[in-house]
Amino acid sequence: MQVYTCRKLLHCNMLKQILSKIPRKSSKSDSFDSAGIGTTKWDNAAPCTKGGNSFSSRLNVVKHVSSAVFPSSIMTGVEAVEPHVSFKDVSNQQKQNLFISKLNFCCKVFNFNDPDKIVAQEDIKRQTLLELVDFVSSGSAKFTEPAITAMCKMCAINLFRVFPPKYHSNNTVWEKEDEEPMFDPDWSHLQCVYDLLLRFVSYVDPKVAKKYVDHAFVMRLLDLFDSEDPRERDCLKTIMHRIYGNFMVHRPFIRKAVGNIIYHFIFETESHNGIAELLEIFGSVVSGFALPLKEEHKMFLWRALIPLHKPKSVGVYHQQLTYCIVQFIDKDPKLAGIVIRGLLKYWPLTNSQKELMFVSEIEEILEMTSMDEFQKIMVPLFRRIGCCLNSSHYQVAERAHFLLNNERILNLIAQNRHVIVPLLFSALERNTQNHWNQAVLNLTQNIRKMLCEMDEELMVTCQRKLEEEDSLSSLKAEKRRLTWERLENAAGFQSSADKILAPVKPAVCSVAC
Repeated sequence: MQVYTCRKLLHCNMLKQILSKIPRKSSKSDSFDSAGIGTTKWDNAAPCTKGGNSFSSRLNVVKHVSSAVFPSSIMTGVEAVEPHVSFKDVSNQQKQNLFISKLNFCCKVFNFNDPDKIVAQEDIKRQTLLELVDFVSSGSAKFTEPAITAMCKMCAINLFRVFPPKYHSNNTVWEKEDEEPMFDPDWSHLQCVYDLLLRFVSYVDPKVAKKYVDHAFVMRLLDLFDSEDPRERDCLKTIMHRIYGNFMVHRPFIRKAVGNIIYHFIFETESHNGIAELLEIFGSVVSGFALPLKEEHKMFLWRALIPLHKPKSVGVYHQQLTYCIVQFIDKDPKLAGIVIRGLLKYWPLTNSQKELMFVSEIEEILEMTSMDEFQKIMVPLFRRIGCCLNSSHYQVAERAHFLLNNERILNLIAQNRHVIVPLLFSALERNTQNHWNQAVLNLTQNIRKMLCEMDEELMVTCQRKLEEEDSLSSLKAEKRRLTWERLENAAGFQSSADKILAPVKPAVCSVAC
């Protein structure tokens, strides 16, 4: 009996040794994908790793934390440490582990609008974020794969959110310019996260990070450009520009995504807060295009940038839009004619403020336009400029006169004066006779004098032709007046004849009602 018992114990020990050597299957709760990392779903609804509700004071010794606080997949091969310890209080070998621990600790998101919020906890998180920024700025951080995954997860949880519909107002652009900008109450934390993300995308190896800074991550960053907070949009602009520069694999996707945002804005909503910042990014992108320009880039100019002149809110982003277009023309001067035709297509007829912007943009484009391209569009262009010279809005009229005083444009006019001067002469003559603003009258006199000095004979010819046209118009007007007078007399005679006729008696109904 005793021998049997010993053999049984021996068999049990051998079985335990065999089972201990078999690798254990990790549970779903410990998997990296369950935390929202390693997939393309960068959703702030995904569960985040929290450091607990109780915050311990800083210690001088390293404390080990349980695997329940930090997922095992993130901390694989990493010794997790207490996140509240300072980087100065750990050895160089443990700093990288502490770096990942602090990133995971910052995944806790606070509601700054909550009246029951705990300010001390928010301050501890902000101090931790500032420590992370300093640590990365010093160059001590090593962006290994566990660090990259922890960084992307922390940024996704803190930044990616959906803005409430009430942020979008239906006010006009002029009303929006007078409004106070809306500032996000979470900015004290968001600013630190954006600073950390900027340094991350600047220092990390793109070949390693592209697995996590993927198309979905970039798309969610682009969605944030609709933020009402101008500080956030400015940070996003710098970060997206750095991503475009460092992650070459994402460049076609970023261009396509920005184009889709612009199309949605132009043709559907006409409501987006970050068009100016997106155009500012694209302006620097255009300046780096190789020559000759690809057909894809030319189509973006025609389908996206030129139609951006149509929305009412063009004043918010017109400066950045003009810069992009000027960069295109600088790369390929033959595009000037296409751009000017597009501007004439979307020229405002009832909005004087937009018209001022268009005239200013035309002036910048004409300064870069070659003679061949200028001759293709000069007739429709100067017909429109003639209308601007006659505008009853004195600022539009003044701006059109100043355009004609531009030395480069005046040189183009001089070389094509036999076509352009007749288009402008009648507008200048009407201003002399009818315009109400004295400043516009003085400018008109100066332009007339300048054109006379350029070609006096042509001006005399235009004057004679205009007088002939006015004489013919007077004759036609007199002829129309006589025709109407005869018609009125004939109508009056017919009316008198109707009075002489006997009135017609109404028919009597023979059927009894």
